[in-house]
Amino acid sequence: MTRNRPAVLVTLARFISRTGGEAAFFVGIWGKAAYDFGAEPSGIALLIAVMGIAGLIGSGIAGPLIDRFGPRRVLIVSEIFFVPATLSAVAAEQLPALIAAAAGIALFGTPAYTAIASFPPFLTRDETELQRINSWVEMAGMAALISGASLGALMAATIGIDAIFWFDAITSLVAVALVAGVAVDRQTRPNEQGEGWQGVVRGFTTVYRNRRLRFYVLASTAIWTSFGFFAALEPIFYRDVLEVGPEMLGVVNTIFGVGLVAGTGVASRLPGPLRGARSVAWLVGLNGFGALIYVGTTLLPVVMTGAIVWGLIIGVMAPLARTMIHINSPEGQVGRVMGVTQVHSEVAKLGPLVLAPPLAAALGVQSALILSGISVSVLALLMAPTARWLDRTREGEVPTIEAARTADEPISPNP
Repeated sequence: MTRNRPAVLVTLARFISRTGGEAAFFVGIWGKAAYDFGAEPSGIALLIAVMGIAGLIGSGIAGPLIDRFGPRRVLIVSEIFFVPATLSAVAAEQLPALIAAAAGIALFGTPAYTAIASFPPFLTRDETELQRINSWVEMAGMAALISGASLGALMAATIGIDAIFWFDAITSLVAVALVAGVAVDRQTRPNEQGEGWQGVVRGFTTVYRNRRLRFYVLASTAIWTSFGFFAALEPIFYRDVLEVGPEMLGVVNTIFGVGLVAGTGVASRLPGPLRGARSVAWLVGLNGFGALIYVGTTLLPVVMTGAIVWGLIIGVMAPLARTMIHINSPEGQVGRVMGVTQVHSEVAKLGPLVLAPPLAAALGVQSALILSGISVSVLALLMAPTARWLDRTREGEVPTIEAARTADEPISPNP
């Protein structure tokens, strides 16, 4: 791994905090809603919708705050406020109370996620090192899915689902301790114009006016569209189609995490010619393929195979797309751009929540999930012409981060 000590601390904080977060979501929130409270698709969809709206607000606010105060301060404050939010889920005795708790979890959890995602360009100005740090930070998050889902499954099967939320709170505090002394290599701009909601608008303007940024942000968004269907229907798929208990949510998502970790390892070694728009578009299409394997049968071994294949694909795409976004972000606006990226992911998850319950009622849960996978592959086909144009018009050599951020039209770092 990189010798950059601050990067090591940020990576470790990412792993520990997200271990608790993954356990809390995949087994804690999903498990409590579907199994303890017997929620149906409409109830799960409402739960995820509320989390999405709260996360959208948190992401929008986080971007300008990161550019003003730096990712370290935003991360620390978010994690501290996250503790009482996740503990409120312990007291939830009915679905409405759990939904309220989940809203707080998303409101304070997404700024922490946005801050972590914004950290790498604050730790280095070297492109190769940036790709490496992004891959390791992403790998830490993916590895946390393994540890979080497996620990969540173990706690659910032994001491109960509510223990998961206590665990989540502890991991947040440990993350705070790890990043407390991390310094960044650039000055933040406390007096920069465009703070508050003007800063949010400026972030969207930056992304939408830049063709390269727009492509990579929307490519990442396409994946979350499919996740919106899975967020509403996946626990029902396990309960009613596969007919397994809540601990299996943790087991299979642990396998999914293995694929994610393997994928991020591949991403850290991608050669320059493969770091481009066409690679991102191909990976978007392959995400649809992975999802189809995952939910295409009722055979648990095939589901597990699909989980690791799909995880591998996402593991390659996530750090690649994020590095491209970082490189093409103007100086002083990394936080805003990452905030816009996170807002897009929340919006992409919200849209399918409206369609998921009626589609599940009309076609069945499994068929609705299959349709979502096909839709992602269709989106990839629509992205292909733009991807080809971006790669044809890229510069002949890798630009420096500084050059990319000071140009009128930020460019891709691909040779």
